[in-house]
Amino acid sequence: MNPPEEIFDIVDSNDRVIGMAPRSEIHAKGLLHRAVHLWIFHPDGRLLLQKRSLSKDREPGRWTSSVSGHVNSKEDYDTAMHREIPEEIGVPASTCKDFKKVKQFPASQETDQEFVWLYQAVHPGPFQPYPHEVASLDWFFPTQIDQMLRDQP
Repeated sequence: MNPPEEIFDIVDSNDRVIGMAPRSEIHAKGLLHRAVHLWIFHPDGRLLLQKRSLSKDREPGRWTSSVSGHVNSKEDYDTAMHREIPEEIGVPASTCKDFKKVKQFPASQETDQEFVWLYQAVHPGPFQPYPHEVASLDWFFPTQIDQMLRDQP
């Protein structure tokens, strides 16, 4: 039996809720919606990146933020972020130190029509990634990420 499809809020160009719809409809129609991303830094300065599971419907097998996910309908950004951390990497959000909101990005083609709040925190691991969500996790120094982006944008 398949789990019920996620329901997301549809938002306007000012990030105000104007409706709700299933995930598949929002993505198929390119409707504006919300997401969260978290960059987890190791105390030594490395950034944790996640390689998305091959079973994901968007960007399978691609490197992305330490944790990322959609904001469900009637959920705020902070609640979504705290839900996504244990769902994806298997640790309680409360174990993340120096947790803070960094920046909001407007919805655009580059963000897949998502308003995105970026958070950051410090956590040395270990993590227990959920295989349906995450294929692997790895630490990278920022210079390594810069080189990866130059080699394979």
